Amino acid sequence: MGTERVIRVLIADDHDLFREGLRQLIETDDRIAVVGEAANGQEAIEQVKALRPDVVLMDISMPGLDGIRATEYIAQHFPNTHVIMLTMYQDDEYVIHAIRAGAKSYLVKSTKAEELLRAIHVAAEGGSAIDPALAPVLMREYQRLLSRTPVGRQQLSDRELAMLRLLSQGYSNRQIAEQLNLAESTVKNSLSALFQKLGVRDRTQAVIYAISHGLVPRPTAERR
Repeated sequence: MGTERVIRVLIADDHDLFREGLRQLIETDDRIAVVGEAANGQEAIEQVKALRPDVVLMDISMPGLDGIRATEYIAQHFPNTHVIMLTMYQDDEYVIHAIRAGAKSYLVKSTKAEELLRAIHVAAEGGSAIDPALAPVLMREYQRLLSRTPVGRQQLSDRELAMLRLLSQGYSNRQIAEQLNLAESTVKNSLSALFQKLGVRDRTQAVIYAISHGLVPRPTAERR
């Protein structure tokens, strides 16, 4: 693959066999490498501190410090490490807490292998992937956001609306920069200002907010 950058992944799950299965799956893609494993949230944090992976595959329910609290810490202290929450839970409590903790993507453990690998690539580029099975839970989160005082379309610039549309399509900062003919650093700073204006903490919450308030079209996800 020449000098193409390899995506460095940490697996955090308390089941040894599941971690081994994930490792074997990931090793089928020579553009991704597993650099470490953790059996609980505290170990995941320590591994992130030591290894600085690009992506963490994080289980929710683990002994000691759970995946949600670990994700919250990683999102706050290691913004260049992107967490994919990979869980068996689909109910409101777990999924919405994961959203608010700052995970970039949310997949159930029944996700197809090719979808998981794609989600890792998307997360490494700064994008997000949402399992369609979680749509009902996310809709309830939309309703929560709807109860807040909305930022109207007229309060956003054309550039901000364009960024929201591209975010809703899973574009990374680099891809947004290419589409809008901007420097990547400009996109990063503009998104930070946009998140503050919307009252959200990250790109996933920004997309949820934008869709729930009609700022961007609602995507139609289909499983293949």
